[in-house]
Amino acid sequence: MDSGTIVDTLRTVAGALSGGDDREVLVAIQTAQDALDAAKVHHLAALQRSAGHELDGASAMTTWTRRHLRLPALTTRQLLAAEATLRELPAVAAAAEAGRIRVEHVAVFTYGIRHIGRQIIVEAEPWLLDVALACEPVELRRVMRQLREAVFPDQLDQAWADGMDKEDLTVSPVPMGWHVNGFLSTVTGAKLKAVLDSIAAPTDAEDTRTGPERRVDALDTLLSTVLDAGLPSDKGIRPHLSVIVGADTLAGAGSPARLAGFDSIGPQLLSYLGCVSDVTGILASGDGELPQARILNVGRTQRLATLKQRRAIIARQDGVCAAPGCTNTHLEIHHSTWWEHGGRTDLDEMIGLCVRCHHLVHRELLRVTPDGRGQFDFTTRDHRPARRAYRQRLAAHRETTRIRRTLAGIQARRATHDAPLRV
Repeated sequence: MDSGTIVDTLRTVAGALSGGDDREVLVAIQTAQDALDAAKVHHLAALQRSAGHELDGASAMTTWTRRHLRLPALTTRQLLAAEATLRELPAVAAAAEAGRIRVEHVAVFTYGIRHIGRQIIVEAEPWLLDVALACEPVELRRVMRQLREAVFPDQLDQAWADGMDKEDLTVSPVPMGWHVNGFLSTVTGAKLKAVLDSIAAPTDAEDTRTGPERRVDALDTLLSTVLDAGLPSDKGIRPHLSVIVGADTLAGAGSPARLAGFDSIGPQLLSYLGCVSDVTGILASGDGELPQARILNVGRTQRLATLKQRRAIIARQDGVCAAPGCTNTHLEIHHSTWWEHGGRTDLDEMIGLCVRCHHLVHRELLRVTPDGRGQFDFTTRDHRPARRAYRQRLAAHRETTRIRRTLAGIQARRATHDAPLRV
């Protein structure tokens, strides 16, 4: 039968469908379309095996389908892969040829064979086919992924780790606004989606905004809330700027104040920030190895660090992550001896780590050991020192820089006969 006769027959059948119950007609059309898609899969594979595409001057199947079927290369490859899957799974093939499942369902079975294993999918074919017969392809894919996670549970942690390695976010100005692009890890993406879903919910039946429009409005609302009032974070410490300044600096005789996440700042900026900020006094030196611990330690009576403990730890670390070489400033408080292992909520037991370094610790790729004097040793999984020398060199360099800036400031004030700045 030539192609013209086939097309005329199908057109006649399509015309005969008019006038019936629309619901039944739509079901019939979808069933016929799915059966035709399965037939297309078989004929594409047969054409590839016979190299018939070359008779039309096409060097590859993707070239032929692009010319004659207007199919993109990706779709062609998916259809050819589906034919191999139908040969492996006869019950799935029978359902596809009868129009009871779609070629998109078959693509999910292809995914399962590739990423879970042929034998497992063959054994699970009966109940997976039940899912395909009752559900759309998206639901079948969700079930297939759950099967993969059950078979390979270790890959979940690897996916978490790989996701963190791929994390990226860029916000670039363009003529009409800002272009936002990036990739979020499992946890970060879930947090963002939870917040946006909550704020972006339609306000009423008259809300005609599209989903993307509502999400943009939700992001704007979220950012406005942060800028206007701040959000409770870090167990009570709002995510604002932190300036660490010694009492001698306030008296005009010490080294410059330091803006967390930046570096030293000048006296005029310090004066401005002092006018618009809260001030928390923290004892940084005194008698004993850790004098502030006597009034701040809470032992086993409380699991999470208190607000004062968090401020003391952040100040002790100059507002940056304690891990060697890390300069991130958004910190989480970690028990060096884990709470479930008997750790205590004491200053000499707790350390401030950024989210990424905190994840490394709980993945046991980075180990933290307290030295009993408020400092900590870092080692890798195989107990090698984690660049402690780098941390020491960096601290020495920063201290040298601070001293030089202090001397330069003193000399400048002497030259201009200005009085020391007092805040």
